[in-house]
Amino acid sequence: MLRRPGRVPAAVVGDAGIETMANEPIQGVSDLPGAELRIAAFAGSLRRASFNRALLHAARELAPEGMQIDVIEIGDLPLFNADVEAEGDPPAVEAFKAQLRDADGVLIATPEYNDGIPGALTNAIDWGSRLPGRSPLVGKPVALLGASPSQIGTARAQLHLRQLLAHVHARTLPSPELLIARAHEKFDDELRLTDEATRRVLAGLLTRFGHWITRERAAREADRALAMAGQR
Repeated sequence: MLRRPGRVPAAVVGDAGIETMANEPIQGVSDLPGAELRIAAFAGSLRRASFNRALLHAARELAPEGMQIDVIEIGDLPLFNADVEAEGDPPAVEAFKAQLRDADGVLIATPEYNDGIPGALTNAIDWGSRLPGRSPLVGKPVALLGASPSQIGTARAQLHLRQLLAHVHARTLPSPELLIARAHEKFDDELRLTDEATRRVLAGLLTRFGHWITRERAAREADRALAMAGQR
């Protein structure tokens, strides 16, 4: 098990004794309008039988009370082109941005291609980061996870994705990190996540993400209150 001082350990599946957080109710959610946190989730892989797409379905199953996860698609997004953008966002882009904007948080499951994230996921981040000052990703809480047949479980891809999200000013959950190695051993033939240690870590990540969202919301509200007080 990987450990970093002062951090929740990353979960590289295949290691024994993975620590998790309790799957406790998300504090404060019951006080929010609508009572639930709405999460927009998408996979960086376009393959129908993708482990990362299956991982998002497992996340829906394991989401804590007070969290609703909606899986959305990025395969219909055109390649980012500033000339196309200048004529107005295509319908698929408009819909994608609206889904990000309406969500309380975003969950991204990424595979690892050539030591980084897939081109389709880069393209989604490119569209989601536009326009400067109006991007639906600015200030948006985001959590990452990933699955791969390799031994390092998307560690390099997630590092790459964190760098991109920091540049667009998203608020990425620092830890825990879910890096599922040897993914073909963790899912059954119907792509259901069956490894119990992995399921516990995923449940814990989702609970931590719920707390992260509510904390970020409280911080934004405090900032607005201070700004309004300064204008009086």
